[in-house]
Amino acid sequence: MSKIRENRWSYIYLAPFVVLTAVFTIYPIFASLGYTFYDWNGLGDPTDFIGLDNFRAVIADEFFWNSFKNAAIYTVVLVPVQLALALALALLLNNPKLRSRTFYRALYFLPAITSIAIVGIVLKLMLANFSDTISTPFQAMGLTDQPIDFLSNPNLVLWVVIAIGIWNTLGYNMIYFLAGLQTIPKEHYEAAQIDGAGRWALFRHVTIPGLRAVGLVILFLSILGSLQVFDLVMVLTGGGPYYASEVVNTYIYHQAFGGSLGGGASAAEPNVGYASAASFFFGLILLVLTLGQLLSMRAMRRRRAA
Repeated sequence: MSKIRENRWSYIYLAPFVVLTAVFTIYPIFASLGYTFYDWNGLGDPTDFIGLDNFRAVIADEFFWNSFKNAAIYTVVLVPVQLALALALALLLNNPKLRSRTFYRALYFLPAITSIAIVGIVLKLMLANFSDTISTPFQAMGLTDQPIDFLSNPNLVLWVVIAIGIWNTLGYNMIYFLAGLQTIPKEHYEAAQIDGAGRWALFRHVTIPGLRAVGLVILFLSILGSLQVFDLVMVLTGGGPYYASEVVNTYIYHQAFGGSLGGGASAAEPNVGYASAASFFFGLILLVLTLGQLLSMRAMRRRRAA
């Protein structure tokens, strides 16, 4: 009881966050679980009970697995490239001899805090209206003999989205790595230098071990965040053309609210029950990855303790 009294202000400060999370996150999750058992378009009360048919349909739906494949490609390509770039930038900007470090940190972090809707609209207009100019270097290298339509080519559109995604969210991981680098004691570097370690040896034997714990967290946050990409794809392509950039969250959105699937391929009637089932099924996949993160972190702690 005394501990509660000592920490009462902490509970008071946390109360608004807990209440809002419960009302707008936790409750909708459990409320939507009931919709998965109905064939329901979102109007009126659900009455057409179909049991687990929505889940069976999701598992058998090739378009769902195509969207999952696109999300997986987005993640597999974006995460290692972005983490490598973020770590390189963090190492550079953590150098105390670098002038204007604060300015460069803000500059690289700026895309991460810019509204993705604005970024998507501006880049979409640029790629649509200046494709001739942007294609010039590719034509000069002999890679193509005509202007490239970046967002209308099914073979290119996902790679364009990946490139923009790397640029847009690079700042987050850079900041995380910077924070991790600043937790490594300077004495470790000094001791290694006294032993004759060069830059590569310092990086390999001091920096990497020092970043191992935070790096694992950054890795899993990046994987989970990339698999759940939505706003960038929705603004840029809407999932098209012809499902070429459709990811799981845009697929769920199209199923729930109807409209044109895959940015113009075929019309989808609203089916909130089916969308809820797809969302829960995808959530289970993310849950497995999260459990993998926890097990990996525990294994790392055990190795350190040993």
